[in-house]
Amino acid sequence: MNATAVAAALGARAEEVCRRYLPHGRKHGRYWTAGDIRGAKGRSLFVRLAPPGVPGKWTDAATGEHGDLLDLIRIASGAASLRAALAEARAFLSLPPAPVAAASDTYDRMEAARRLWQRCRAIDGTHAEAYLRARHIHRCRFPALRFHPALFYRDGGGMRRLPALVAAVTGAGGSVTGVHRTWLDPSRPAKAPVARPRKALGRVHGLAVRFGNPAPATLLVGEGIETVLSLVTAMPDTVAAAALSAGSLGAFAPHDGLARLFIARDNDTEGERAAARLARRCTRAGLAAHVLVPEGADFNDDLLALGSAALAARLAPLFRFAGERGERESV
Repeated sequence: MNATAVAAALGARAEEVCRRYLPHGRKHGRYWTAGDIRGAKGRSLFVRLAPPGVPGKWTDAATGEHGDLLDLIRIASGAASLRAALAEARAFLSLPPAPVAAASDTYDRMEAARRLWQRCRAIDGTHAEAYLRARHIHRCRFPALRFHPALFYRDGGGMRRLPALVAAVTGAGGSVTGVHRTWLDPSRPAKAPVARPRKALGRVHGLAVRFGNPAPATLLVGEGIETVLSLVTAMPDTVAAAALSAGSLGAFAPHDGLARLFIARDNDTEGERAAARLARRCTRAGLAAHVLVPEGADFNDDLLALGSAALAARLAPLFRFAGERGERESV
């Protein structure tokens, strides 16, 4: 049984699951209520026990979180991974342990990323949008960006919940293969003061977070989400993708039918090497590639220093020259 099948089996025994993992809650008609997903007393968490609707689906009215009973077991039991949550759920259902071959690390990470993505909400009007706007990024309401109000952050000091900007990582086909999480300071629009405020989950190398038309003729690709969105803010018609790291940028796979690729690198040695590597691959494939270099450390630094109008004025001739050269070469 995969994660979806296990969640369905748990839904068929929703009340038993709630009595086990939310023992301080109470049954109210077709719902089990509790204070939160950890089982505190209260009535902000609602778990559906019977139709209409899907038994096992839950919503926390206080935080906006939602999910199914496998999510509930993972959080309430303190399971460190989806695999551990599946093992806990299978034990509850009296199912035999999953075969080792069916629980590979790759599958576990991708499935966990997809389930996390489903539990997030649109970025519009959230603390994540406020964080991006504080960096002068005003074009950010894309389907690839969502917000989680209280996402677990784990480090050497234990676990805590922090708000987070969550981005979907996809291939050219559009299916979610991973997520990128940026934990935020709950008291101000900035990254959280933790050791690693950014972490990826799932398969991300060579793939990207995509903004705009899924299969444009011209695409801009850069490293960080903030860097790429800075360029999109300055030049709103730009279709773009964020590869999330220099290594992933160098391995980025342009989609079929792409005519021109702009590579927005960071202003460091790793960024220079990654951009050159990608540009060489494009040349071998017959794809026109143009490297953009910021004045500061990255293009978000340029946006903050210059403003969107001045940044657009600086970039427009480069885009225009690339387009004119492409037209001459095609004649």
